[in-house]
Amino acid sequence: MLDSILEFLGCQTPEPWIQEALKKQDQLLIDHANCEKKAAATAMNLMYRHTLRPELLTKMSQLAREELLHFQQVVEIMSARKIRYVRLGPSRYAAGLRALFAGDEKQLLIDVLITGAFIEARSCERFACLAPQLDEELNRFYKSLLKSEARHFQDYLDLAERYAEKDISGRVAEFRERENELIKSPDNNFRFHSGIPVSN
Repeated sequence: MLDSILEFLGCQTPEPWIQEALKKQDQLLIDHANCEKKAAATAMNLMYRHTLRPELLTKMSQLAREELLHFQQVVEIMSARKIRYVRLGPSRYAAGLRALFAGDEKQLLIDVLITGAFIEARSCERFACLAPQLDEELNRFYKSLLKSEARHFQDYLDLAERYAEKDISGRVAEFRERENELIKSPDNNFRFHSGIPVSN
């Protein structure tokens, strides 16, 4: 599972990000909650915009339910640890990927689905990197997310291939290049999907 995800991603999370995440676990959990909520909203938005695509409706309804459950679980962990759910500004990651989106409506759907695949794949990879270095509760929780995140990645990729009018490997490569750039370059804001932390 992780081997295929790493092959898709093309690069691993840099060690400086992992070390920063271990130092900023409260902030990590807050942004993790945000990510789960945004993922559910993205799935719902796709369902509203593409009502005539039954495969998408089935996959996205399941994904939205799972992401909302994960959101609830993160919030419960935060509450037990007395971590306030404060507002965090968005990371540059999703916006950096969205900058590649096409204007054409048909291609836009494919680009959204490819982006979803990268976000879910990177989340899965980071959960796997972090889990062994966290306390027992978070270790168990993050390991429990691996299977669903990997499935979400595959669902997005499968839908992109299903609805595309031509082979998407070239387009995936474009997004991979941008995603790797965002992950491996210096980043002023620490977030779940941020790049290499810049010391302040």
